[in-house]
Amino acid sequence: MTLRINTKLAIPPHEIHWRFSRSSGNGGQNINKTDSRAEIIFNVNESKTLTPYQKHRITIQDEVKLINGSICIAVQEKRTQYQNRQLALRRLASTLKELLKPPPQKRRATIPTHSSQRKRVESKKKRGEIKRKRQAKINY
Repeated sequence: MTLRINTKLAIPPHEIHWRFSRSSGNGGQNINKTDSRAEIIFNVNESKTLTPYQKHRITIQDEVKLINGSICIAVQEKRTQYQNRQLALRRLASTLKELLKPPPQKRRATIPTHSSQRKRVESKKKRGEIKRKRQAKINY
């Protein structure tokens, strides 16, 4: 089953590696018998579906910690391995979608117009006048 990231990108199943282990936490007697914790490993550097630009976009960002060039996501919230696998796939897809977003455009500096500067100064003077009128007049 291929993991669809967006309309142009889908990760084939042979590029995704799984590891299973016993989940920590409470769960009764079943927890000692089943490997319900799922860990998904996607090697970014060795991927044939990602373009060099996409690989570069993923590696330069600090949001995800790459371990030996791989994205590792471990899930153990659910009680069954199947549910944890589905959750791990969704998290990997959303992580890759976020990492492959185009960088935001640089902000272009602008200068305030003369009328906006004048309005700002007038409102400040008006506010100061209101505060001056509130003060008690002290006669010596």
